[in-house]
Amino acid sequence: MRHTISALVLNQPGVLARVAGLFSGRGFNIESLCVAETLDPSISRMTIVTRGDDQVIEQVTKQLNKLIDVIKVVDFFNNDHVDREMMLVKVKAEMSFRAEILRITDIFRGKIVDVTPNSYTIEVSGDEDKIRAFMDLIKPMGIKEVVRTGKVAISRGSKAI
Repeated sequence: MRHTISALVLNQPGVLARVAGLFSGRGFNIESLCVAETLDPSISRMTIVTRGDDQVIEQVTKQLNKLIDVIKVVDFFNNDHVDREMMLVKVKAEMSFRAEILRITDIFRGKIVDVTPNSYTIEVSGDEDKIRAFMDLIKPMGIKEVVRTGKVAISRGSKAI
């Protein structure tokens, strides 16, 4: 099963390496990892997507909690949450496809963030299914390059980590 884990950590050098080392040292793969500073500049929030059964994930969260730089760990698997990722995709902008690219981008509430005579760079954000659906529709136009942020997640309602 796929799990999204969020961890509040001290914003210090080496913390990311220790967390990643914990995963690799135990043979767990990180599918995506997103890290950024919180409102408090001394604390960062990591969002980690990994796969494993409940026992494996429980072991990972316990090991994360043992790290001295980790403040709190939450697995969003059974918790109500909102998750999103952002993607930049560069597509060929052939004359015959330009209107269709603009229509698809508009339908998915994306933005054209760069235009050249030969390409459009499009920004799209949403859940994983939306990103995949956009990619499926835009692929026939000719994708040149794709960059994705990985998933970020937050609890629904007033509950905070």
